Amino acid sequence: MITLISPENILEKKSTLFSLVIVAVITILAVPIIIPHILHGYHLAHIFLHIGGISLAVFISTLALSAYFRLRTKRLLLSAIAFITFIGAQSALLVDGTWPNLFDIGLMPLNEVGHLLTFITLGLLAMGVFRND
Repeated sequence: MITLISPENILEKKSTLFSLVIVAVITILAVPIIIPHILHGYHLAHIFLHIGGISLAVFISTLALSAYFRLRTKRLLLSAIAFITFIGAQSALLVDGTWPNLFDIGLMPLNEVGHLLTFITLGLLAMGVFRND
């Protein structure tokens, strides 16, 4: 039996969604980030650590947004925003790890922006967990 691939089917089948997210993130980051650093050993491992973080955050954000649009609770909205913020944090840390000191914001290093966004992520998750809806 042939099953059609639709957004509803992809969201219900989490293994397919996870695979698509991994392929999409690696495809998008292959040319600007992965290929130029392919022979850099541990530096490439550091880059893949952040790519893994982005991939997991995109996957969980997609699931959280899907759950939010089905149930419409503020707890799920806070969780979705937290994971979207974590995508930003991992992206900032990836850019800083790939091109150190190139994209600093004024006197604030980009890795500090990434750490600040990670802290905001934790705060939003805590607000979502302790919220009484």
